[in-house]
Amino acid sequence: MIVSNRPGWFIIASMALLIAISCKPEDGQRVVQETPDLDKIIEEGLRESFYTGAVLIIGNDQEILVENAYGFAELYDKDLNVVDEPDSMTVDHLFDVASLTKIFATTFAVMKLHSENLIDIDTPVADYVPEFNTDSHSDITVRQLLNHTSGLLQWYPTFYEVDDPSDFTRWLVEKPLISEPGTNRNYSDLGFMVLAQVVENITDLSFEEYLNQKIYEPAGLNRTAFNPDTSNFEITATSHGNPFERKMVYEDDFGYQIDVDPEVWDGWRDYTLKGEVNDGNAFHTFKGVAGHAGLFSTGRELATLLQIMLNDGKYNDTEIFSEETIEDFTTRDSFDNGLGWAMDESILNANELPDGSLGHTGFTGTNFVMSPDDNLFYIFLTNRQHPGANEEGNYPNLSEIRARLSDFIFSDSSW
Repeated sequence: MIVSNRPGWFIIASMALLIAISCKPEDGQRVVQETPDLDKIIEEGLRESFYTGAVLIIGNDQEILVENAYGFAELYDKDLNVVDEPDSMTVDHLFDVASLTKIFATTFAVMKLHSENLIDIDTPVADYVPEFNTDSHSDITVRQLLNHTSGLLQWYPTFYEVDDPSDFTRWLVEKPLISEPGTNRNYSDLGFMVLAQVVENITDLSFEEYLNQKIYEPAGLNRTAFNPDTSNFEITATSHGNPFERKMVYEDDFGYQIDVDPEVWDGWRDYTLKGEVNDGNAFHTFKGVAGHAGLFSTGRELATLLQIMLNDGKYNDTEIFSEETIEDFTTRDSFDNGLGWAMDESILNANELPDGSLGHTGFTGTNFVMSPDDNLFYIFLTNRQHPGANEEGNYPNLSEIRARLSDFIFSDSSW
């Protein structure tokens, strides 16, 4: 069985397509409420090869209302041929959540520090990371890292110049800022890399240890981790190497002006990624544990973390975050977003959301939206990179599917 190519996206061969759409595995799948209209939207994405598999979770502060899996967690090899034994998606599969790491790891870690009065978000980063005590970087605050107004570079192939996490901040402060701190919002992966260092310097724990001790273990999570053990977990496959990042470096007309000689580094992965973080900076520079990407989790465990937010920061009787911290971090600022949390509908790929809605998207094909006022959230996890990039080098755009799901879920009064 092979994959054919036509203008636009790679499509699944007819037999694989029928299996993917009808795939409703019994093990690891729990559907609390039938959702034929939502199924139709998600299955259209399967037919168009926007992804080969997906998980949808809908819930509120007390329960999971919908938990469903679709298609395949792994369908293709690196040459985009269908594998001998496709891996049917279940709700227990771990996903590389990509930039959802910025919320469910980094923002949560800073919120925990804030709840315990261990950090002042309006303090200069230099107070926590001495390398920032330079003429150009000393005025950058923790708040500006959280709301993407620090002026730091948005993206750079750090693995070309930094192969040890301990060298990252010394390297970063030598790079010029792209804007004056506090003036413009420029979404920055590098700012969240720094925030992980802030957490480590305050706590004298590794970023991963702090999250486990203070958030994940108290919340009863055991499937949320960096560098997951591939022998113990079913894991969703993402891309076949890093062709998108390679084009970012090699091709100026791809839209990224990177001042680096592409030929001085050649550690590009050329195999299907499954259990390895997709993001090259997280993988090569940070060994899988970074503030901007690297977290793996299931829809159910991400839902538990959102339920904590809806329950005023508590998991059962254990306080994870203070109510004051939640309010501070989820209040819309002058840039129409919260601290770490995205609130701008255009960023969330949604239309006419309830006031105060929050969420985030991830490059691997993940996103979530939560409405505290409606006591409702949804999590939509896909492997959009797995069918491969199109002829222009781009992965499928899920904005329309996300908007349709959001419109339906938040306009349905039956939840």
